[in-house]
Amino acid sequence: MLNFQKASNFKSYRISGHSSVVERLVANEKVVGSSPIARSKLIMVNLADKKCIPCKGGIPGFDIGEIHKYLKKIDGWEVKSDEDKIYYLIKEFRFKNFLESQNFVTKVGDIAEKESHHPDIWFGWGYARIKIYTHKIKGLHESDFVLAAKVDRLVSV
Repeated sequence: MLNFQKASNFKSYRISGHSSVVERLVANEKVVGSSPIARSKLIMVNLADKKCIPCKGGIPGFDIGEIHKYLKKIDGWEVKSDEDKIYYLIKEFRFKNFLESQNFVTKVGDIAEKESHHPDIWFGWGYARIKIYTHKIKGLHESDFVLAAKVDRLVSV
């Protein structure tokens, strides 16, 4: 059973559970692999190979069920909502120094330009924080998860 835990100062939800839950979730995606981690990495790689589709608006953002379906496909991202109940993805990355953070952020910017999908980025000595959502629909859609997977690919290489 998945448990949703609300963080104290943020409208944030995390999925927690033990590995058998992860195995069942990954197995439901019909992905072949030797372990739940290997299968989930394969899902993420496939998502990272997709192209972000520019949104012209006029469509609804994902509902919470669809968000959690896609959340299984990316590693370590949190879903939060702001005071207007707009859902977004956010993740903090850690680095050894300022230069590594800066280089990472530059690469994220290159991906954002190539995909025409631009996240909010904060960074400093030893960290970078990336926030992703589709501004035109004020919520999350598949391209947000594609961008998250592409960002994750930068640190897994």
